[in-house]
Amino acid sequence: MTHTAAYFEFLCRMGDNTLVLGHRVSEWCGHAPVLEEDIALANTALDLIGQTQMWLGLAGEVEGKNRDADKLAMLRDVWDFRNCLLVEQPNGDFGQTMMRQFLFDVWHLAMLTELKNSSEQRVADIAAKAIKEVMYHVERSGETVIGLGDGTSESHARMQKALDLLWPYVGELFIPDAVDIAMAEAGIAPDLGKLRDTFDAQVGDVLAAATLTIPDGNFAHKGGRSGTQHSEHLGHLLTQMQWLQRAYPGATW
Repeated sequence: MTHTAAYFEFLCRMGDNTLVLGHRVSEWCGHAPVLEEDIALANTALDLIGQTQMWLGLAGEVEGKNRDADKLAMLRDVWDFRNCLLVEQPNGDFGQTMMRQFLFDVWHLAMLTELKNSSEQRVADIAAKAIKEVMYHVERSGETVIGLGDGTSESHARMQKALDLLWPYVGELFIPDAVDIAMAEAGIAPDLGKLRDTFDAQVGDVLAAATLTIPDGNFAHKGGRSGTQHSEHLGHLLTQMQWLQRAYPGATW
């Protein structure tokens, strides 16, 4: 794989993560348990989609095949997406949504913190802009996890169930492949393994405060970033997200 191909792949991973999670979170619009949460989730989704525009916009420039952010988002098939498996998991109940958000937010913040020092100035600039939003995302999702985990017996049970369900997807975030190694060697992105200590410390503190127990075992679902093991969940999500563009190709208004 050439440097340009690896760089494009990395940018797609960053953009696909925020695109897929942004769409997932947007599914709560009009359905959240209270009005304040409805607005907060919609704003989080908008933040993530805005970050997608930057990552996939740069990816399109790097690729040089006349595909802008919209074309990369709306005209690729499921096997061409490079998001991690965590972000495509269904919303479930409110607690499951917030646990998924929290686990991704902590990784996202650690990644963006390192990307601010990227050897590629455009990457550093995107990270510096996005991190301001993600710092708030982490604060909000972490506080919600604590509130629900250390709340009633019902909310605690639901949050533990959500953690048990989603924890196996965390491992993929820290398993490097050829693209990750190439980006680290070029100074564009960090060594994923170095993010794990930061992640574990912050997640551990919040989960302890939430009186939740991290599942035993160092296991991981793998393959989302390679495009080989996406679940049917992503296919259903893309059917919803891409329907209008697929039904009316090239339509503008």
